[in-house]
Parts: sequence; structure tokens; C-alpha cells
Amino acid sequence: MDNEVLLIEKAKLGDEESFSKLIEVYKKYVFAIILNFLKDYNEVENIAQEVFLQVYVSLPHYDNDNFKAWIGRIATNKSIDFLRKKKAKQNEVNLEVEKIESVQDSINLPELHLVEMENKREILNILNSIPEIYKDVLIKFYFQEKSYEEIAKDENVSIKTIASRLYRAKLLIKEKWRDKNETL
Repeated sequence: MDNEVLLIEKAKLGDEESFSKLIEVYKKYVFAIILNFLKDYNEVENIAQEVFLQVYVSLPHYDNDNFKAWIGRIATNKSIDFLRKKKAKQNEVNLEVEKIESVQDSINLPELHLVEMENKREILNILNSIPEIYKDVLIKFYFQEKSYEEIAKDENVSIKTIASRLYRAKLLIKEKWRDKNETL
């Protein structure tokens, strides 16, 4: 126990080796908490990374009172946040699908179909005009529905690299779509 207090104090002062040892001590505990909420091992790893990042950022403010409970609360809160975001995202998608279906059901005009086809062609043209490295990530994430981790393994790069590529790809698509519509 005294060893843990010493590790925490050293980690608070920025000692990375001490922080790594703390992660090693609490890794299984954090994984168990998150897995209890998510039941998806791939997502558990992502959330665990977020937990340990939060621990690292918040460690200077830790008040030396029951470290295990403190790290457990962080893991629990991150898990609950993830589930809330996932549910909200699913609700948004469902709402959008319902809107599209209601519009298609109520107005099944040939003009609408032509506009939709033209938009799809434009999106495909824009997608084909961005660099391959970004296009591949977009396709894998949105069309093949792969997770960041799966894409990172496919591409043999870090998850942060995939997140960065996906962010950049979205920006490129938005810029090109905006440029296309401004010229009309």
C-alpha cells in the first residue's frame, strides 16, 4: 500500500514510469468495470485508453483518498458517457432515416429521384477526388462500418492516426461540397 502511495506521488510529479506501473496495477480492474457496461471488448480497449488518459490529466488534482475507488469512478463515468453518446447517435440516425422515409413515402416525384441521383454522383466524384489515404478510411468507417481499432490494424497505424485521417477526410469532403455548391 505504501508502494502505491509512492507511485501515485511520483506520477503526480510527472514520473512516466510510475504512471505506467499504476496502469499495470489497475488495468484489469478498469477493464472489468468497462466490460461490465459495454460487453464489447474492442470498445472496452478504447474506453480504457480514455480512462487512463483522464487519470493522467486529473492526477494532479487527486486528493489521496482511495485511489482504487477514484479510478473506478472514472471508468464508470467514461462507460456511461460512451453508452449515452452511442444511444444519442443511434437516435439521431433513426430520426434521419424516418425523415427520409417519410419524405420518400409522401413525395415520390421523379424530380426528387433525379436530384438524389445527382447528389449521389457528386458525392462519389468528391470521394474519388480526395487522396486515397483519406478515401480508404472513410469507406472502411462509414460503408464497411469498421471501428477505429479495426481500421488501424488494417492500415498498420495507430488509432490516433485513423482518427486524424477521418477528421481530415470529413473536412476535405465538406470543403469540396461547399466549393461545388458555391459555384452553382
